[in-house]
Amino acid sequence: MNNSPLRKRSILAAAVGAVLVFGAVSQVSAQNAHQRAEERRASRQSEGRGGAAKVEDQYPQATRTSPEAKASSKGGAALQKMMKLYDDEKAPEARAAADQIVANTAFNAYDRAFAAQMAAQIAYDADDSAAAKKYLQQAVDLDALDNNGHYTAMYTLAQLQLQDEQYNESLKTLDRFFAETKSTKPEQLVVKGNALYRLERFPEAATVLKQAIDASPNPKPEWQQLLMATYAESGNAAEAAKLAEAVAAKSPSDKRAQMNLAAVYQQSDMLDKSAAVLEKLRASGQLTDEKEYRQLYATYLNMDGKEKEAIGVINDGLQKGIVKPDYQTYLALAQAYYFSDQAAPAIDAYKKAAPLAPDGEAYLNLARVLWQEDRIPEAKEAAKQAIAKGVKKPDDAKKIIALPAK
Repeated sequence: MNNSPLRKRSILAAAVGAVLVFGAVSQVSAQNAHQRAEERRASRQSEGRGGAAKVEDQYPQATRTSPEAKASSKGGAALQKMMKLYDDEKAPEARAAADQIVANTAFNAYDRAFAAQMAAQIAYDADDSAAAKKYLQQAVDLDALDNNGHYTAMYTLAQLQLQDEQYNESLKTLDRFFAETKSTKPEQLVVKGNALYRLERFPEAATVLKQAIDASPNPKPEWQQLLMATYAESGNAAEAAKLAEAVAAKSPSDKRAQMNLAAVYQQSDMLDKSAAVLEKLRASGQLTDEKEYRQLYATYLNMDGKEKEAIGVINDGLQKGIVKPDYQTYLALAQAYYFSDQAAPAIDAYKKAAPLAPDGEAYLNLARVLWQEDRIPEAKEAAKQAIAKGVKKPDDAKKIIALPAK
């Protein structure tokens, strides 16, 4: 079989590709807007009732001078009514009251900004992101809240824009936020790094993300995953591998960290190292998903002389019920057997793959292998099935059908 035209690696084009686990990094921290708003709720209630609750200045380096404006006498009563409705869990009524305050220019800027901020919270609770962003923009534009409220509204707006895939808008808001606050908080820098990553500005994203991680005593795993993805996307394989190795070494029992390491090795074309990490996980029973098994056997299929290892992984997955006995599985198995010079099991696997295939290409490959093994009648029948299901090169099938019987 060594001189067979099937020895061309083009047959592996249908093999299952590797699964890279950091390709879907979450929108970092956008979901925390609600939590932060709840933490500020007591303070807002006090201010809305005319109180003067003192809170820590969250932006001590801000270039903006925090306004001294407070609720007007008329606005204070309206804000109290709005907050009472919110406290009584009458969100729609509270939002309507907030809308009236925001729209009424007889109220001062602080009254309207505070109401807009409260309306944004209510809209967010109701999964109305578009309205929440509109209200937050109004609160920022009114420029009347203290620095804590003003910049928290701006930052939350940027997060929601990022969550809604408005990456340019988010980055513009974040650039203003950092220019005015001079903030170096890691969790905020990560949001900017995420926006840059989404805009495929990878070198800039890497710089910001590294700054955030270096400044944090306990950087979150998802931050490191995002930086790894950034390095990988920018072609900086060495840095991606270095970071992945450090994270994996620090958390040897963390499956996600190990899978990320395998993915980074794979993207860096270090397939032997990727396979070693995945095999260690398989040996410890941690490969429990079909995608993970496919990643491992596809890695072997893309390495020279590792077909027998791929066969072992596929059969192990089939026996455990983790890998589905479908077209892709049997095709990969057939190819692995064929390229390891095991004709009989290759034929058996092709016979299982061909009826499940979307076209007749698997039948045509089956016909070729049968022909090479001098099983001419079976080869002719497989070639007929190939034509019936449709192939790119029907003449190849016709040549096999026209072969003289032996």
